Amino acid sequence: MNASTAGSLTTADGRLVRWFDTGGAADAPVLVWHHGTPQTGAVIAPVASAAAAHGLRVVSCARPGYPGSDPLPGRSVADAAGDVVAVLDELGIAEVVAAGASGGGPHALALAALAPERVRAAVVLAGIAPYTSTPDWFTGMADPSGLGAALGGREARLAHAEKAEFDPDSFTARDYEALNGDWGPLGADAGAGAAEGPDGEVDDDVAYVSPWGVDLAAVRCPVLLVQGGADRVVPPGHAALQLERLARGELWLRPREGHVSVLTGLGVALGWATDR
Repeated sequence: MNASTAGSLTTADGRLVRWFDTGGAADAPVLVWHHGTPQTGAVIAPVASAAAAHGLRVVSCARPGYPGSDPLPGRSVADAAGDVVAVLDELGIAEVVAAGASGGGPHALALAALAPERVRAAVVLAGIAPYTSTPDWFTGMADPSGLGAALGGREARLAHAEKAEFDPDSFTARDYEALNGDWGPLGADAGAGAAEGPDGEVDDDVAYVSPWGVDLAAVRCPVLLVQGGADRVVPPGHAALQLERLARGELWLRPREGHVSVLTGLGVALGWATDR
């Protein structure tokens, strides 16, 4: 279910952007999937399967600094979403559902804000909220050190990456169950996303705690926020912050789910989006 074609686009400023496309019927509705931090942008099996159940073709892009996409130091969330718009233009795609998990959430919302005529609905699973410059933004994170270092800029975040190690307490027991089950490909892809160096992850984190380049109030389409109540990576307060700013937002709180296990609701969430 995860077979897809891949290609590269050269942007107006000369960068390569890697894209992936599961293909399908010419008139099939399109899901633009925005990957988490760090990942490769490839369409992993559980995403492809959930989309196929709703007849959706999946297109995904590797953000700058991830394998196959040239780095763009200092990029904003809007900059990366702009690359997606260029790929959609290249592929001749006029209308999409935008969805993203974790770090992909901000980029799905940025696409909806930048191309309101194109995005019919958006789904954000465990998505990061715009930085609020208050300690509360970090409340509930098992390990906020990476995002905290990003507040010092790219060099500070790169220095953190040299010594950082994953905190196993970031995931709940239900997260590990998901990773040992259908969402196992997520863990493998995260490893591949980081294999060529920290540029993608570092630039993601700096972008999350910097101005995004878009206002969530500019998102016109309906948005479903899917949030795990037990998430220790992106805690529930982030969903609340997004809901406050979205004109047509809805929140689906899954109290027992963590950062990964909340993704088991992707199929239902895509059903909601295709009904809009």
